[in-house]
Amino acid sequence: MTIPGLENAAVGSPITRLGVSFFPVYLQDNPLPSIDNGDSSGLIVSEFDVATVEALQVTNPTGKPILIVEGEHFTGGKQNRTINATVLVPAGSRLDIPVSCLGQGRWGRHRTWRRAEAFAPETIRKRKRASVNRSFSVNRNRMSDQHAIWDDISAMLRREDVASPTSAAEELEESYKRYHSRRKIVEALVERGPLPGQCGIVVAHGRDVTAMDLFGAPHLLVKHWGALVRSHFIESGPSTGRPSATLALKRIRRLGTSPAETAPGVGLGSEHRITGHRLTGQALVLDDILIHASFSHDTGRSSLHG
Repeated sequence: MTIPGLENAAVGSPITRLGVSFFPVYLQDNPLPSIDNGDSSGLIVSEFDVATVEALQVTNPTGKPILIVEGEHFTGGKQNRTINATVLVPAGSRLDIPVSCLGQGRWGRHRTWRRAEAFAPETIRKRKRASVNRSFSVNRNRMSDQHAIWDDISAMLRREDVASPTSAAEELEESYKRYHSRRKIVEALVERGPLPGQCGIVVAHGRDVTAMDLFGAPHLLVKHWGALVRSHFIESGPSTGRPSATLALKRIRRLGTSPAETAPGVGLGSEHRITGHRLTGQALVLDDILIHASFSHDTGRSSLHG
């Protein structure tokens, strides 16, 4: 296995709502060290003195590492941002982390940082992950194709008929919130939470397996459950066919066995980047223990154009 832990992953029966299915994923023999994450972790996010679009500064004032997850959506500062790579911030340290902007029309009106209610939409994460993987391979950095991300956000806002004077991805959450019945279904699933022992999700739209987020331990998933679930209901579109647990597990195995480009992580651990077989993924590993992995699978059908 290129990425440890995935050979022992198991997939359970999915729960399906509004054509979107969530397969629970379980890990065995993954002895994770003490790690914190989420809003209660104590992480401090700040702009640089000379603000730059593609980076933020984070400070961990606590006594244990803090996990920041690829795809997390932070609103505030001078522009809303999403994280380009999963980062494990060492205890008592300050790091510069790679990000992409999710709001082209706002710069300079500083707001307090907070985590958005949803991760970046999967279309944006897929675009970002692919371009970061290219940068990682060619230039050994983690920069995204920022203009392509802005173009995707604009296309999604038009498709979902959501008005945003700043072209902010945050406004796309209105695509499900404005329909009471749809919002009620989504929030009921959020409230339900993950199953006991569940470490991650594989997501399918109809029969198409499209994405995965997998954490090294159940408590790390719990902190991000709501934001991950909401992110997969942001984009509307037809979903046909029944999802397959066999296919979901096959995608996980493929991520684990595909050739990966590897380098030291931004913080602790090693970063793995995988591109191939219509799958684009990334993972963070510490001492041969999986911390977090995510992938997008290209179904060949664009969610932006039907």
